[in-house]
Amino acid sequence: MRPPTHILVVNGVKVRQPVFVISAPHSGADLLGRALKRSPGFHVTMGRAPVARVVYAFARRPSIARSRGAHRVLRDVLAEAWQVVPGACAECGAACKEAGGIVGAGPCVTARSLTRFGDAGPDLLYSTPVLLQAFPDARLIQIIRDGRDVVADMLADPACLAWFKPHMLGHDAEFPSPFLGVRSAEHRDRWNAMPAAGKCALRWRSAVRLSATLRRELPAEQLLTLRYEDMVASPGRAIRAVSDFLGAEISAIALYSAKTGGWRKRLSAADTELVEKVAREELRRLGYR
Repeated sequence: MRPPTHILVVNGVKVRQPVFVISAPHSGADLLGRALKRSPGFHVTMGRAPVARVVYAFARRPSIARSRGAHRVLRDVLAEAWQVVPGACAECGAACKEAGGIVGAGPCVTARSLTRFGDAGPDLLYSTPVLLQAFPDARLIQIIRDGRDVVADMLADPACLAWFKPHMLGHDAEFPSPFLGVRSAEHRDRWNAMPAAGKCALRWRSAVRLSATLRRELPAEQLLTLRYEDMVASPGRAIRAVSDFLGAEISAIALYSAKTGGWRKRLSAADTELVEKVAREELRRLGYR
């Protein structure tokens, strides 16, 4: 049962239908986050450190996310991230600052221009039930990308690889672990011995399974699913879909620099074989041949 609607006011503006972009790592949440961030009236954060700490805590320990006050914690930390004050961007990540054209501490927007809020930070996908408790009228946009391209990008990202150290599935770990894609403690040793490409594939596989569940459970007016490859091939069409979904004009500029299919040159034959073995069912279901 969802809690009563909470009226949240940030910068003198009632937060209505906040937008959250969710996806597996390196699946395009940052691209769409940039597009939203550059659109009139939107204040979209990406990877703010306090928000990331809460999101990662929920992702790694689902029991925390299920606790009674979890939605208030997430709502409060997002409300703080959306405040437009001097130095507001100091805790933003490089991608967020670049998207907002920030040099220094910001802020990247002016309070008087704001009408909508949102976040496109890493791994919000694992906090979706909490987001919907905190913001029952939220609008979610999830992005699906070829798992082989995702793995290729993850292998080149030290921040992603840092999650694959043995202590991440230590004896205090919770199972199942949607964040790492490991179902039970019995698989801990197998996971530790798996090459990084396989661990990346498990994360992607788990993420797209969560995305499939959301498509089954949420109504079309609350969830929009985009395919990364379609966004790249037809940016204008993708942005029109987003604009119609949100009832706002969204900028398409950020989508024109993206590319697809790089995994063919970037993944070794062994890594490709492993990824396609681990995620065969999901790759086939999503049409990635």
